[in-house]
This record gives sequence, structure tokens and C-alpha cells, in this order.
Amino acid sequence: MLKPNHHESIPCLPARPPRSPPCSRSRVRSNPTQSPTCAPYLDSVPDPRSRRGRWYSLTAILLVCACATVSGARSIDELAEWGARAGAEILEAVGIRRHLLCWRRFPSRATIGRALERLDGDALDQAIGSYPADRHHALTDPTGPGRPQRIIAVDGKALKGSARLDQRHRHLLSALTHRLPVTVAQAEVGATTNETAHCKPLLAPLGWAGDVITFDALHTVQDHATWLVKAKQAHYIAVIKTNQPTTHTQISALPWSQLPVAPTASENGHGRTESRSINTMAVANNLGGIAFPEAELAIRVRPRRKESGQSETRETVFPVTSLDAHQATPAVLAAWIRGHWSIENSSPHIRDVTFGEDASTVHAGTAPRAMAAFRNLAIGALKTLGAVNIATTTRAIREEPERALPILGTHHHPNPSGT
Repeated sequence: MLKPNHHESIPCLPARPPRSPPCSRSRVRSNPTQSPTCAPYLDSVPDPRSRRGRWYSLTAILLVCACATVSGARSIDELAEWGARAGAEILEAVGIRRHLLCWRRFPSRATIGRALERLDGDALDQAIGSYPADRHHALTDPTGPGRPQRIIAVDGKALKGSARLDQRHRHLLSALTHRLPVTVAQAEVGATTNETAHCKPLLAPLGWAGDVITFDALHTVQDHATWLVKAKQAHYIAVIKTNQPTTHTQISALPWSQLPVAPTASENGHGRTESRSINTMAVANNLGGIAFPEAELAIRVRPRRKESGQSETRETVFPVTSLDAHQATPAVLAAWIRGHWSIENSSPHIRDVTFGEDASTVHAGTAPRAMAAFRNLAIGALKTLGAVNIATTTRAIREEPERALPILGTHHHPNPSGT
């Protein structure tokens, strides 16, 4: 029996009657019963298994993995354990085929492991990325004629536990929304390969018109900036460091001292005090501009941080953007730049702390990438529904498998007769 306070920060789900009145702290943005189901997206993943001896459909196995991850599963063993805890009606709802003699009730650990190891990783990432992205659009603006502007961060992450003596760890490159950490695209890159070579292929299949893509210095490449603005009709915010020496010299030499003192935003927490000031300066293209394509504004950000008992640290960061002064105010730009810096504390941090990704020893085939994709799906679905704390939410539904179904748009209708 779950304690009542376990339901305080999770979405109120319709799968079963609540044991207590709905909590006031639950922040659900939409009725989960109206959410699209995840199954049609997973149907697009090709089945790599031989037709001979196949009992469970691939979509059903992937739905078991998705539901188990929403319930906090960290390993392939825990994925199979979710199926063992689920009743026959729940397994039927996700498409598990029942055996007449009842000796095949749920996919075993070996069945799930073999399927994940042989999957088409690109197809799975595309399917899992499309589902939360479409759902995020629907919940954000369900009636508007066009989708709202998205702020997307491009960030890489290593799967440290996937390394072996004869192979390096896997490395993933992802595109995530800022406000809600929804992973809309993901691709695997070589552990010894520069991420910048995979940035354009990652973003190419999707439409980004009107969106803003934020980069750190590693992905600040002039060709990518031109491609985003010209081919994708998107905007960018890119951090300029010494890897772009000409542009960095030009921006740092601008007359920043002649601008009025910028307002400072301060915050305290976690044993430290942080403050940030931002200045923007229009780039006059008719006077030569700067050596970075499509740049309209040069930005100077001056963050300061003081840890408790330590001296204050200061730095100066120079981003550039294709947005002009009429499209984004300094305060908005500061929030977007801050959002990119804090993206590490959203999805990657949750994957490591709550789902134990760095400690995971899954390494065979495409299984490490598949497990990361299911973690992205769980985080995006829960955050979109308003979950404040992912760890608390997964603990609350771990022992009640039916609560994971409506989160992924799968509906469970219990048999009232009990037969």
C-alpha cells in the first residue's frame, strides 16, 4: 500500500479511482485520457527477428519496456519484472498475446534483451522522439492554428557503463526542448567522433521553421548556422569562444563599455549565490559586421558565482544570435541562454540519478541506445503531464503497473465481474 503523500507530485491518472482527494500540487496540463497512444509510433520500428518462433509482437515488447521505464525500471531485468507484476488484463492492453496453456504470460528477460540488442536504433529514436514531440505540441497549443515557437538545445551525453575492454562507451547526441525536457531527436555518434559532424544529420529530418536552436561552443560551426537560417528557416543562439578566434576577437573588441549598466538577475540556493548581467549590441552588416554568418545581435553575458566559504568566480561569455532586437529582448535572450546551461540538470541528470544510466552495464548491440531512448520517453511523457519530481513519480507507480498505461496513452478497462 502506497502512502498518500507519494501522490503529491505525480499526475492524477484516470486508470483507477483515487484513494484520496486529488492533490492541489498536481500540475496536469491536459486530460491523459485524450492523449494519443504510443503504439502507432512504435509500429514504425522494423522487427529484426526471424518470423519463425516469434510469439510476441515487437510493438508489444516495446510497450512493455516503455511502461516499465515509466515505472522506474533501470535494467533489462527490471523491464521483465514489470511484466511479471502486471496482470493479464494489463498485458492484454499493451498487446501481449496470451497462451492457451498459460505458460507464456509475459516476455522474459532473454526475449526483451534479444529484441533490444538487434533493433534499428535510428528507427526507434525517430519513433520515440516523434511521440513526445507531437504530444508536447498538442498539450501546449491544442487549438491554435500553428505550433508555438520551440527553444531547442543540442547536447551530447556518454553512456559510461556501456564501455568494455574491447569497446569504448557509447555516445549520444540529443535535441531537447528547454522548458520541458522533451527529447525530440537523438542519434548515436562514435565515442572518438566529433559531435559536430553529426549535428546537421540529427536536425535535418525535422522541421524547425520559427524555432530557436541553442548551441554551446563545441557545436558553434558557421556552416551549421547558415544551414539553419537558410534551409530550415530557424534561428540560433551560439556561444563564441576561442575555437572561433576571429569572431571572438571581434565581439570582445566591441564598445561594450559604452553601453548602460545592464540589469543583474540574482538567485540564492544550494549553498551558492549566482548573478548574471546581459548586454546586447546590434551587428551593423553595412559596416562590416562580424565574421559569423547571419548574426544580428552580439551578446555579452557576465555570470558571477560564489560558493559558500569560497571566493567569487567571474567569467564573460559572448554568444551571437540570428534574432534581431525586435524578436527577442535581452531578458528573453538571458532566459534562453540560461536554459541551455541548465539543460544538464534536466534530462541527463535525471537519467543518471533516477534511472542509473551511468551505472547501467547494458552494452550489447543497440540495447544501450534503446534503454536511453526509453528513459527519454519516460521523462518527456511525465514532464509533459506535469510531474514535478520524476523520482517520486516513478516510485509512486512502481508497484501498480496499471498506472503507467495512461501516461503513454494506453487505456486499461478492468473487468468488473472479476473473471
